[in-house]
Amino acid sequence: MSVIEKKLKDRSGSKCELCGNEHDLQVFNVAPNTTESLEQSILACKTCINQIENPEQMDKAHWHCLNDSMWNEHLPVQIVSWRMHARLKNIDMLEMMYFDEEALEWAKATGEGEEDEGKIIHKDSNGNILQDGDSVVLIKDLDVKGANFTAKRGAAVHNIKLVWDNADQIEGRVENQHIVILTQYVKKTK
Repeated sequence: MSVIEKKLKDRSGSKCELCGNEHDLQVFNVAPNTTESLEQSILACKTCINQIENPEQMDKAHWHCLNDSMWNEHLPVQIVSWRMHARLKNIDMLEMMYFDEEALEWAKATGEGEEDEGKIIHKDSNGNILQDGDSVVLIKDLDVKGANFTAKRGAAVHNIKLVWDNADQIEGRVENQHIVILTQYVKKTK
C-alpha cells in the first residue's frame, strides 16, 4: 500500500469518497493530474472508477451518492462530483456548487459540462473511444523524434494517458521511453 493510499484511507475512513462502498478501493487521480497526492487524488471503488472512465456504462441510480459527496470537504472529491453531475446533466445540483476560478477550470478540464460537440474525445484508428489506462497496439512503425529509435508496428502500449487538451494525442511507454503517440496510429485492445 502506498503512502498516499494509506493517507486517503485515513481521510475517508476506508470508504469510497463518492459512494461510501468499502470494497475494491483504489487511488484515483483526478484528471488531468497524473500524480498520486492528497490534493489531486481520491479513494474510489472500482464501480465508481469504471463508470467515470466509461461513460457508456453509467448507471444513473448509482450516482444518487453525489448528493452527499458534492459537499465533501476535500476539493478532488468535489471536482469528481461536479463532473458526474455535469455528465448526468443535474443542472440544479451544479448551480448549488461553488468553486473559485482555478477549481472550476480543473473541474471543466476533461470537458464534462460542455456540449458534446465541444468535448475532446480520443479515438483510435477504428473510431473506438480511448480512456486513460487503456492498452493499445501500434498499427504502423513510428520514428520517435529525439529518441533515436523506431516504435515497431504491433508494439503494445499499456496504461496510456490521454493528452487532455488534444484529441489526436496519447502518452505511453514504448521500449522504456515515455512518448507521445498520435491516435490515428493505434488500435485499442480489449
